[in-house]
Amino acid sequence: MHSLAERIHNGDRRALARAITLAEREDEEKLTLMSDIFSIKKQAHYIGITGSPGAGKSTLINELLHLLRERHLSVAVIAIDPTSPFSGGSILGDRTRMHQHFVDPGIFIRSMATRGSLGGLARATKDAIRMCDAAGFDIVLVETVGVGQSELDVMKVVDTTGLVLTPNSGDILQIFKAGIMEIADLFVINKADLPDVEKLKLTLEDYMMIADPKGWQPPIVKTVSTKKQGILKMWEKMKKHRIYLEETASGQEKKRMQREMEVYELIREEIWRDVRRWIESGDRSRNLEREDYDPYALAKQWFGEWKQEGKADGGK
Repeated sequence: MHSLAERIHNGDRRALARAITLAEREDEEKLTLMSDIFSIKKQAHYIGITGSPGAGKSTLINELLHLLRERHLSVAVIAIDPTSPFSGGSILGDRTRMHQHFVDPGIFIRSMATRGSLGGLARATKDAIRMCDAAGFDIVLVETVGVGQSELDVMKVVDTTGLVLTPNSGDILQIFKAGIMEIADLFVINKADLPDVEKLKLTLEDYMMIADPKGWQPPIVKTVSTKKQGILKMWEKMKKHRIYLEETASGQEKKRMQREMEVYELIREEIWRDVRRWIESGDRSRNLEREDYDPYALAKQWFGEWKQEGKADGGK
């Protein structure tokens, strides 16, 4: 077993932080490490909290953390922060808001930058979730950036997805159009002390009648996170959804599809890394400095040459 995996299994937080960094850097050891990590997973409940910016996701998670710790449950929080398209850096805002939990040994908080991922999630997010699971945390919470349609990616990496909405937000139609409603296992109407709460609730109920979801019917929970209202009910619905996943055929099918998508994504990532190394080792990237090259033709040419050289090297 990889030494880092063993240390993570024994609850070493520094090893956990280092392993997540290796995953973010796409280290060559990653697949070997993750295979060992996968063998020692402990079945934590993976929960995603998503929604538009300003919906109060961080405050909601903050109160949920208090509730979970009162029940002696250990929690890992992976906060996905926006990434600068220029520097690749993250503002780490969520980590700042959860500062009061840093000294709690039952809570681990890690901010991860999207690093340009179209899905709003770092490619290493799934790896980080698995590592936290192997470290023995009962719950792994993932808070996403909240950037619209890209939030669809969260469904690939968690068991239960909570979609946070607010009255008078003005973005409900955008959410409908983006298809984000389809990934929700739970609708959370936060800031429920604002006007038009019932109007939003009726809109959601009408949506579910039209969508006619089979199997799990996403419940609607009203919360006021700043007043600690509705947090317990939200948690109870999340637990109920996990039971549904474990005890029903449709729940098991969802988990099977997640694993299938993960295999394809891992293969795609490995192919991209191999192709990029091939391009850079042959100094082919100089072609990109020309102003008149056809990107489609060049991509087709490079991919064909890469495949041909792979066969010549032993059919890789």
